[in-house]
Amino acid sequence: MAVSSHTMVPSGFQKAILDWFDEHGRTNLPWQQDITPYRVWVSEIMLQQTQVSTVIPYYLRFMESFPTVQTLAEATTDEVLHHWTGLGYYARARNLHKSAQRVSRELDGKFPSSVADLCELPGIGRSTAGAISAIAFKHPASILDGNVKRVLARFSAIEGWPGKAEVLSNLWAVAEDYTPKHRIADYTQAIMDLGATVCTRSSPNCIQCPLSSNCQAYHQGNMLKYPGKKPKKTIPVRTCCFLMIKNKAGELMLEQNPPNGLWGGLWVLPQCDTIDQVAETCNTLGVRPIQQTPLPIKRHTFSHFHLDYQPVEITISTSAHNVLKVAEGRNHLWYNLKNPLSLGMPAPIKALLDSAANKEH
Repeated sequence: MAVSSHTMVPSGFQKAILDWFDEHGRTNLPWQQDITPYRVWVSEIMLQQTQVSTVIPYYLRFMESFPTVQTLAEATTDEVLHHWTGLGYYARARNLHKSAQRVSRELDGKFPSSVADLCELPGIGRSTAGAISAIAFKHPASILDGNVKRVLARFSAIEGWPGKAEVLSNLWAVAEDYTPKHRIADYTQAIMDLGATVCTRSSPNCIQCPLSSNCQAYHQGNMLKYPGKKPKKTIPVRTCCFLMIKNKAGELMLEQNPPNGLWGGLWVLPQCDTIDQVAETCNTLGVRPIQQTPLPIKRHTFSHFHLDYQPVEITISTSAHNVLKVAEGRNHLWYNLKNPLSLGMPAPIKALLDSAANKEH
């Protein structure tokens, strides 16, 4: 693996980025207004593996409902997950809630300011902690999110996939060398912006980049080589059936997943592995189908596998609510499509419920 020496002194690198930011940087994002550690923290967690344009409406709704760390700490898990529905990577929301409770109850509502102490909170890693420390507390902390990795890998021609420990270590060393002691909040936002808007993954706009004159990847004419790609693996495919069990009142049965694991704590439709198991699953739930209609198979892609799922509409023989037999370790309820509860649920389940509600109209 080749690791290039720097081609620009840190002060020159910092000045180039800050001058660019002063003219072209984004300064009107919601979390850049009324900056507090809490607001910065929520935005940084939401922005993990998620684009700014996607995050903005979620962030605004979240802040309206949970304006302080105390209000977030006092919320129920269902309320928090409901506000996260559709944003994905739901462990972020669960960890956000746990961290809010710890800050509120154990730290008197005050966020720690150092990277080391911030990393003690659930769901906060080194780069997120660096962003909070730099933006909210003006401490000279380095960051290394996906955008920054791309900028530094290209600028210094650091080869290899950043998921490898040696490559990541080299990127952190460069990031720390270039992190300034002054205007740290602006610099942190600037280098993230540069990666997001100029040094983009597939179409870098090198002509507009303030670093291009010293960028080694640009001079090699090989920008897309950096950073190295993750080794390709065949993505496995899992299958299941989601049971849309409807009573005569038009309500659908939902069950809550255990707090940990995939879709942890979220409300989902009951499921089974194959269409042949529908009757057995219904029996376990204490309901007797009188009609079942398989719908077209759909696909939802997770980070490490595809899920091909077949919704099955099932009408049962009674409208009584007491037919619900609670399976071990699960909570169940009847979900009213016309007067829906505010529950946290995965995007595919929400889409199926919305589709069912539209059929009712």
